[in-house]
Amino acid sequence: MDYFKNAFVALLTVAAFLLPGTVSVPAADAASATVIRFASLAPPGSAFMKVMKAWNRSLKKGTEGRVELRYYSGGSQGDERDFIRKVRAGQMDAAGVSTTGLGMVARSVLVLSTPGLITEYEQLERARAALNDRFTKLFESNGFVLLNWGEAGKNRLFSMEPFARPEDLKRLRPWAWKDDPVFAEFVNVIGANPVRLGAPEVYGGLQTRMLDTVPVSALAAVAMQWYTRLNYMAKQNFGIIIGGSVIKKEKFYALREADRQMLLDTAERAARAADKLVRRDDQRAYDSLVKRGISVVDTAPHKAEWDAAALQTRKNLTGRLYSKSLLKAVEQAIQ
Repeated sequence: MDYFKNAFVALLTVAAFLLPGTVSVPAADAASATVIRFASLAPPGSAFMKVMKAWNRSLKKGTEGRVELRYYSGGSQGDERDFIRKVRAGQMDAAGVSTTGLGMVARSVLVLSTPGLITEYEQLERARAALNDRFTKLFESNGFVLLNWGEAGKNRLFSMEPFARPEDLKRLRPWAWKDDPVFAEFVNVIGANPVRLGAPEVYGGLQTRMLDTVPVSALAAVAMQWYTRLNYMAKQNFGIIIGGSVIKKEKFYALREADRQMLLDTAERAARAADKLVRRDDQRAYDSLVKRGISVVDTAPHKAEWDAAALQTRKNLTGRLYSKSLLKAVEQAIQ
């Protein structure tokens, strides 16, 4: 585990250089600060939360102590569905979520997580640049402001049991996040039966073998300790785990204009700094898992079968989660 400990330390160290605002703010300013209550599934003390805390320091400095983030991490506020519900109810103000959580606010954003569509970081960058304004307006129309986009590594299959082709999943018990219609549809297209659980329930499900296969990045598998129960890892990824930070619209616009801009600016700097580190550490986590003896599954010999299942999934979800025109716009953006 030395690599993983060192990776977390490195992430914090680099974040300190990349994210401004490591000095304290005056006590008088802090006492009158507007507090933004922020929910996250990231484990306390993880690299993700260290970056988030660095974001808070830069925000407090940039607003001269008028605005600060208060984190509720480790799933203490429930799952992503609970995050969005609590923000809407005024029990939380903001949340860091995956595409699943973003999709609860703006359903069509789920197009970005459809299997086989965006598999490389360069494609993701082009899609975000081309469609950011469109998605931003969609979030606002649904009562939220998108503060930033985020990533959690390359999404690939992990399993306790060997697999190589789509039909192998029929004899396995693949997990599908209970609020994620995308991977559940992918599993249904293959002909397997998804096990629908919330993310905090996955580790227990692996322990009891209620499920034996999960879609996750190497980095997230390590952070959540799921890797300790898994024996096989796909060499190829079928997507990028995309996420972002959202805040209730009323909370955002209650801030003075300069502080709103500072919140957006620091959020963007934090996200882009985190992206660089996540991409590096996801690859390092993958390499380390290989060295630790996890079996790598090369799905390339059956690429046509995986691609066919992915294409059928995208077709099935068109008109249900996103429009044909939006799917086409993403396809054009990533070319």
